[in-house]
Amino acid sequence: MSRLILFNKPYGVITQFSDDGKHSTLKDFIPIADIYPAGRLDADSEGLLILTDDGNWQHRLSHPRHKLPKTYWVQVEGNPTDDSLNGLRKGVDLGDFVTLPAKARIIEEPPILWPRNPPIRFRKAIPTKWIELIIQEGKNRQVRRMTAKVGLPTLRLVRSAIGPWSIKGLRPGEWRESEDIDLVEKLLK
Repeated sequence: MSRLILFNKPYGVITQFSDDGKHSTLKDFIPIADIYPAGRLDADSEGLLILTDDGNWQHRLSHPRHKLPKTYWVQVEGNPTDDSLNGLRKGVDLGDFVTLPAKARIIEEPPILWPRNPPIRFRKAIPTKWIELIIQEGKNRQVRRMTAKVGLPTLRLVRSAIGPWSIKGLRPGEWRESEDIDLVEKLLK
C-alpha cells in the first residue's frame, strides 16, 4: 500500500535527503526509507511538503495538470493595495512566463504560526502585512517573484496547504502519515 507523508518543513531545510554540506535535509527529520518529495520548497520557505513512496502519486501530486491548489501565507513588506492584490488575481507577467490568476487576500498573522529562526528583518519605518495567496502552479520562486513584481517583497513564506492537506497540527520539523489514501486516488484521476 502506498504511503503519503505530510511534513512541516522548517526554514533552512533543503527538500532532499542527500546532504549538501550546508543545510539540514529531510533525512534529519523523517526516518522513513524510499519516500520522495512531491514538489519542492526553497530552503528559505517553510511549511507543507508532501512525500510519498509511489512514483505515480509523486508525479501527479506535483504536476500542474491536476490543479491542486497550493495555499501560502506570505508576509510582505509594505501595505497591499487593491491594485497590487488585483495584479496577483489577474496573473503576473514574470518575463519568462505569465502566472495563472491567483486568489489573493489580506489576512491577519495566522494564529498557528510559529516564530521563525532566524527571525525576519524588522524595519521600524516599513510596515509588513500578511497575504493569503492560492496558486495552481508552483514554479521556481514563483510566489516571491509575484509579490515582488506587484511591489510587495516577500519577507516570510509559509505553504499552509496543498489541496485538502494542511500543516494544521504539525509543528516545524514534525510529520505524520496521512490516512486519506482513497482521497489521493480520487483527486488525482
